[in-house]
Amino acid sequence: MKPDCAGVVDIFTDGACKGNPGVGGWGALLQYNGHRRELFGGEKLTTNNRMELLAVIRSLEALKQRCNVRLHTDSQYVQKGISEWIHSWKKRDWRTASKKPVKNDDLWRELDLLTQRHNIEWLWVRGHSGHEGNEQADQLANRGVECVLENLDGSPSAAEKCEINESLWK
Repeated sequence: MKPDCAGVVDIFTDGACKGNPGVGGWGALLQYNGHRRELFGGEKLTTNNRMELLAVIRSLEALKQRCNVRLHTDSQYVQKGISEWIHSWKKRDWRTASKKPVKNDDLWRELDLLTQRHNIEWLWVRGHSGHEGNEQADQLANRGVECVLENLDGSPSAAEKCEINESLWK
């Protein structure tokens, strides 16, 4: 399907977790036509893989129209999961080859739906190797962790306080 936006949106995503499980954060940097948008958020008790997935999900949700996307991730779990494994999981009703439930299937299902709205090229980059976009996404993910740690007051809205998703594009 033809995209509504001209050009390509570059998205860099990362997840972070202090303990696994533990306090986690996700971050995303979106770049398009000279504009950039930073997103981050976090959760009190989560895993690194969930944060990696949430970074991708939140960044795709931020796009208000169908776009061509180059999505850069340092997570082989995300890159291989969406490019290779998901097809088999769906055929097996969200079970692995060993018949166990797919971990994080709630997020994989959400991501599967979002990918149908865009033309996405999935690119794996080596983490912590000096790749500028990935380094910035890593900093944003750590800001998500810091925000959660600063808001550990027991209120149910702590995660909401830490999800920065200002309406620049959406």
